[in-house]
Amino acid sequence: MQAIKRIFVAVALSVFGLATTAHAELTIFEWGGYEDENFFQDYIKTYGKPPAYNFFSDEEEAFQKIRAGFKADMHHPCAPSVIKLRDAGMLLPIDTSRLKNWDKVIPSMKNLDGFNTNGNQWAVPFDWASTAMTYRTDLVSEADASTLHSFTDPKFAGKVSIPDNVDDAYALGFLAVGVTDWNKASDAEFKAASDFLRKVHKNIRTYWNDGAEIRGLMQSGEVEISWSWNEVATILQAEDVPVATKEDAKEGKSTWLCTYVHLKDNAGNTDKVYDFLNAVLAEESGEYLVNEWGYGHSLAPVMDKYGADAGFSSLEDYTKNTLWQAPVPPELREKMIAEFELIKTGF
Repeated sequence: MQAIKRIFVAVALSVFGLATTAHAELTIFEWGGYEDENFFQDYIKTYGKPPAYNFFSDEEEAFQKIRAGFKADMHHPCAPSVIKLRDAGMLLPIDTSRLKNWDKVIPSMKNLDGFNTNGNQWAVPFDWASTAMTYRTDLVSEADASTLHSFTDPKFAGKVSIPDNVDDAYALGFLAVGVTDWNKASDAEFKAASDFLRKVHKNIRTYWNDGAEIRGLMQSGEVEISWSWNEVATILQAEDVPVATKEDAKEGKSTWLCTYVHLKDNAGNTDKVYDFLNAVLAEESGEYLVNEWGYGHSLAPVMDKYGADAGFSSLEDYTKNTLWQAPVPPELREKMIAEFELIKTGF
C-alpha cells in the first residue's frame, strides 16, 4: 500500500510540480522512501506538514529533468553527481552559518569530492552506506552468497535484481572483474564490466527503483539475490524475513555518500530550505537513520553513539577495499550511461 501511495504521489507531483512550486511549498526532488517523516520531525513541528516531493530512481534521469526545466528547491544527489550539478550551474552555495549542527558534521565529509570550492559549500552530507549482495538465507547457500558471480549463475535465472541506477550497476560490474577504482579502469576493464552486466541481465527478474520495491520482491521470494543498499536487509530482518547482507563477498562491496543541495532555479523558499536541512541534521534524525535504516549519518556524535553497533567504523575505514562511488570523468560517465541503457534492453 505504501509503495502504491508513493507512486501516486510521485505521478501527481510530476504532473502538478509547477503548481506546488507556485504555491511556495518547499519541493524536494528525492529518492523514494526519504519522504519518511522521521527524518525531519523538526520541520513538521515548524510547518505542520511535510514538504512536497517528486521522486527519481536514477541520478542521470534527475539531472536531465532539472536541466530541462523541472522546478524544485532541493535535491538529494550522491557524490558522483554533485560536481556535475555544480559545474552545470544548477546549485546555490550553502550558507553553513545557518546550519545549527554544521560543526558536528564529520570533517572529512565536508570537503569530499569537491563539495567545497573557493570558499563555497555546495553540498550538505547526509547519509552514507554500502551497496552489497543481499540474499534470502533460506534459498541461497553461503557458498553462493560468497561471490558476486552468483548474479550470473544460470540457476538463479529470474531470481536476481539490481538497481535501475548506472552507478550501482557499474559498481557491481567493475567489482566482479577485479576493479576497485573505476577512475583507473582501462577500456578493456570497462568492456569486461559491461560484459558481466550483460550476463546479469539474463538472470534479471526486474531492475528495482526504490527500497520498498526490492524489499517486497525479496519478502515474497520472487528475488533471491539482489544488489542493494543497507536498508533492505535492515528493514526486512526487523520484519523477520530471512535475509542477510554479504558485505564480505570475495569481490567486495561498493560504498557511497549522498547529500542535500539547494537548487538554483528554485521557488524562493530559502528559509524552508534551511529549516529542512537543520531537521535532517538533527541528532534525532541521525539516530533514526542509523538504527532503523542501517545507514550512516553525517553527524559525528550520532556515529560515535550508534555507529559501531550498526557495523560502521570511520568513513575512511568503511571505504577501504571497496569500490568508492567517486565522481568519474564526464566521458566515462557518458559511456556508462549509454552502455547500461543498451544492456537493459538486451543489447
